[in-house]
Amino acid sequence: MTASADRLPVVLLTGLSGAGKSTSMKALEDLGYETIDNLPLAFLGALLSPESDHPARGVAINVDIRSRGFNTEQFLRRVDSLRGRPDLDLQLLFVDCAEGVLAQRYTETRRRHPMAEDRPVTDGIALEQRLMFPVRDEADEVIDTTLLSTNDLKRLIAGLFPLDEFAGLTVTVMSFSFKKGLPREADLVFDVRFLANPHWVPDLRPGTGRDPEVAAHVAADPAFPEFDAHVTGMLTFLVPLYRREGKSYLTIAFGCTGGRHRSVFMAERVGGVLREGGHRVTVIHRDTVFA
Repeated sequence: MTASADRLPVVLLTGLSGAGKSTSMKALEDLGYETIDNLPLAFLGALLSPESDHPARGVAINVDIRSRGFNTEQFLRRVDSLRGRPDLDLQLLFVDCAEGVLAQRYTETRRRHPMAEDRPVTDGIALEQRLMFPVRDEADEVIDTTLLSTNDLKRLIAGLFPLDEFAGLTVTVMSFSFKKGLPREADLVFDVRFLANPHWVPDLRPGTGRDPEVAAHVAADPAFPEFDAHVTGMLTFLVPLYRREGKSYLTIAFGCTGGRHRSVFMAERVGGVLREGGHRVTVIHRDTVFA
């Protein structure tokens, strides 16, 4: 999303409590958006009325179950109405998270879930999910923060909603473990579990795909040269086409069994190749912690 002279960029943020909406709003504020948190639903139309003065480069508004007068059906009707406005470039962002992780976050922080009242936190989470999932289905963008760090979430927000018209395409290359699930935000996923696995070499097992010895072991697989040529060639071809079509954010994910060796090596390699091609690239290792 980029600012234009005739359309105001608007990010309408919603989602599950505890999923990361506050972090998302802060990230949008850092990008230059004017942010309004917990806006009563009845004020949404007035705030964005055509007669209103909008000096901001962009506006980010958080409306969720805490908002006074919130109703799922009314909210979606207002979203549909705003989407039809020629003066607004509106995107609905839904921040999601797995139920178990949400419960853990509330337990660790000792905060009360806004819908739990005097019931267990899991009851509040389940009730909110039932109310909000119709909104999730209508969202333009869904970010699942279950396995994301705060910094990863901020990077995703920056890639999805830039205000700089010259920002172009932001590419994220990610490594992940299939044991922990596919990254929902990925546009392209590559399974590299067929490559030689350093896990079975005792001296290499403690390392990661960033280590030269581990990288050399993976690259020595007879299948690697041809695979590498196909993947880097395809991505070198595709990324400029995504940019030409106006896509602002592209996530390329490489997965292996543990998300530590082969996928990390390939993410680093492809990230480097794309940077050499002049693309703006961020490399994220979702399931590996480096010393």
